[in-house]
Amino acid sequence: MQPLEGESLRKPSTTSTFGDLGTRPWLVLGGGGLKGLAHVGAWRALVEAGVRPQGIVGTSIGALIGVLASSGMSWEEMREHALAVRRADIVRLNRRAAWINGIRQPSLFRGNSLMEFYERLVPPEGWNSLRIPVLVNAVDLADGSTEWFGTGARTDVSVAEAVYASSALPVFYPPFVHEGRAFVDGGSAHPLALDRAEAEGATGIIGCDPGAGEKGDIDKVLEQGMLAVHERVFAIMTWRRRRDLISAWDGPPLMYVRPRLEGYGTFDFDHVQFFLDEGYRAMKEALGG
Repeated sequence: MQPLEGESLRKPSTTSTFGDLGTRPWLVLGGGGLKGLAHVGAWRALVEAGVRPQGIVGTSIGALIGVLASSGMSWEEMREHALAVRRADIVRLNRRAAWINGIRQPSLFRGNSLMEFYERLVPPEGWNSLRIPVLVNAVDLADGSTEWFGTGARTDVSVAEAVYASSALPVFYPPFVHEGRAFVDGGSAHPLALDRAEAEGATGIIGCDPGAGEKGDIDKVLEQGMLAVHERVFAIMTWRRRRDLISAWDGPPLMYVRPRLEGYGTFDFDHVQFFLDEGYRAMKEALGG
């Protein structure tokens, strides 16, 4: 079945009623850096509408928000955490990357800062404390395969470690290394993992996609240098994967929700309030509210 009411990645596609998604709707949350805080607003709209997904699939920041929602954290508390986040919480320069031969360093930013941030947020009780089945993905740097963590998948790493692995954006953060394997951002292969929700038996899927779009500000990209170029190349690749996935979708009914976040960056700390509000608006509109 094609996505209901349209296929474009530029506009959200909606079902006429939530009932079109059947008795086992799953929520799929994509990546997008800080723009992915729009998921918090989207979750608020779902809660207010009385919608309780039977499972959640999260990629990158979608993995974090999916875990927090699954743990029972209220959207109000999630919103407070989102508004309180500061650059120093998750972006700390790996100073060795600026040294001679610094190009041999695994990343520009320090991974321990991001890991510690996640450890402060996710439930310390671990996987068994989650109330809604949740799955997060990461990509094996050796062979490109996708590894899944969470309900019915691997739970031999902590929740924080799994979320970190899913959001270890190449070049910016070091891979998550475990038992001789290295994992990077799940969006490298599956930026919006609808297929996994289908495999879990979803009768319908709500897909929330805050990722970068088709167009970028080339002047801004070139002005910011090689890291911005790398980020834009990654965005182009993941956008094409999402476009192709949506246009060819023949799985369960899909409510595709696309917040209007064009022009904002992965590390845009100045517009968190807007991301929250836009995620809420987009999901509420998709639900017919």
